[in-house]
Amino acid sequence: MAQYENYAPYVAGVDSLEAVNTLFRKVYQYMALGLILTSLTAWLTASSPAMLQMFYGSSAPLIIVAIAELGLVFYLSATIAKHTASTSLILFGVYSVLNGITCSAVLLVYTAQSVYTAFLSTAGMFGAMSLYALYTKRDITSWGSFLYMGLLGLIVAMLINIFVGSTMAETVISVMGIVIFMGLTAYDTAKIKTLADGMGMNDDEAVGKVAVIGALELYLDFINLFLYLIRLFGKRRD
Repeated sequence: MAQYENYAPYVAGVDSLEAVNTLFRKVYQYMALGLILTSLTAWLTASSPAMLQMFYGSSAPLIIVAIAELGLVFYLSATIAKHTASTSLILFGVYSVLNGITCSAVLLVYTAQSVYTAFLSTAGMFGAMSLYALYTKRDITSWGSFLYMGLLGLIVAMLINIFVGSTMAETVISVMGIVIFMGLTAYDTAKIKTLADGMGMNDDEAVGKVAVIGALELYLDFINLFLYLIRLFGKRRD
């Protein structure tokens, strides 16, 4: 996960509420941009015979895209301080497009109604958890260790179930995933808010970088929440 604290020294504190509002406006704008790019890419891939043949004609292209996604998200998180805010935003856009290619499988497997319902449900749950984190007086940042342990357990359970193939385990994993990523939505929002409370808007470059990495983390929370919801409730195509 991104270390937001690295950027605190680059900004001088002014009005806390103004800082929070300014930063979150950028974060949500960038996140929305990423979701739009992912949705458009997924739709274009799923509706184009040429794209389907390119990426689904064999397993190799999708594996390459998945590896590129993983490498890019780690690279961006680890090296964002070395890039300009504009470069970081471009890399985030590239990641969103790559993720759209892999997410196109959702459009091929599930009905359109299931996709719409899952997306709207995700938006509602994400919005509720993010707003809760913004306005609660509780210290949500203390949830971190518990959520990361849960995420690790989720990954292990998914790997085991690849070999076991249990339908019941898949249901439990989906429920766990929903709970964990709802928690991470609140946790990541709270981390951004905590940093913004001590930030000023004096350095547009530093604020831009924090906004990109914040958008990336919330984008990942949204996408994973959507995927677990549709796995649990989605209706497959005949």
